[in-house]
Amino acid sequence: MSIRQITIIGTGLIGGSLALALKKRRFAGRIIGCDRAPVLERARNKAAIDRGHTNPADAVRGSQIVVLATPVSGIIDLIERLGPALPPKTLLTDVGSTKAEVLDRAKTVFRKNTGSRFLAGHPMAGKEQSGVEFADPDLFQRAAWFVTPIPGQQIYDGLSGEYLEWVEKIGARIASMDANEHDQLCAWISHLPQMISTALAASLVDEYGEDAPLLEAGGRALREMTRISGSPYSMWRDIALTNKTNIRHALLKLEQHLAHIRENLDTRELAAEFERAHQLRKAGLAKKKQLD
Repeated sequence: MSIRQITIIGTGLIGGSLALALKKRRFAGRIIGCDRAPVLERARNKAAIDRGHTNPADAVRGSQIVVLATPVSGIIDLIERLGPALPPKTLLTDVGSTKAEVLDRAKTVFRKNTGSRFLAGHPMAGKEQSGVEFADPDLFQRAAWFVTPIPGQQIYDGLSGEYLEWVEKIGARIASMDANEHDQLCAWISHLPQMISTALAASLVDEYGEDAPLLEAGGRALREMTRISGSPYSMWRDIALTNKTNIRHALLKLEQHLAHIRENLDTRELAAEFERAHQLRKAGLAKKKQLD
């Protein structure tokens, strides 16, 4: 076993869940956490980490893998701060929700050695709650775990290959793609749904006030559509800043469809929009049937 110690910087929901998942799948090495002291105490109480440090430089000492599990701006900053000081045989990786700016910073720091020193990753998993209190060892079951290698990077060789074996052991499905392609895709499948949920919940508060029993009266559809509106702004601020162009494009396309629906509530165009929307569900069911 080459990986004897893993440091996770940011022991919140994702970092804490990764630590718990590794332990559940019998990772025999040590897991070191790095965060604020109260967060580390909660992570220890939950048995997510073996030891904790508040200083990243202390936390990475002796680790073969360092996972950056902070918001995206923190990841970019930590690549700059930690990258030059890490031993050449230590692999730095991340779980950030956007990848182009993260990978650009890694290439600036590691230059020609980026392919052997850094692995850009993003698990498509989460909850509307934040914090290690909500960490779950099964959070990554059947979740896509995107990696966005640079051209020519052999992600299944050496330490990165061993790390990705553990990613699969904790239940995730690895998908590799270009960083820009990743950010365009995630703008549609992750970032736009968050903005829709946020806008809907904010609109309901404006219309009815925050104490109205809307969720109970609206039933499951409203609860599902507003559930992720409780996600923390601290995380989504960084996503919006680092994927602004793609999110704006997705929002514009959605606005166009909403305007079209608004102007055609009494025409056959409304039926056409429903029929177009049903194509997505039908395609998903057909694919599921093929896989089964």
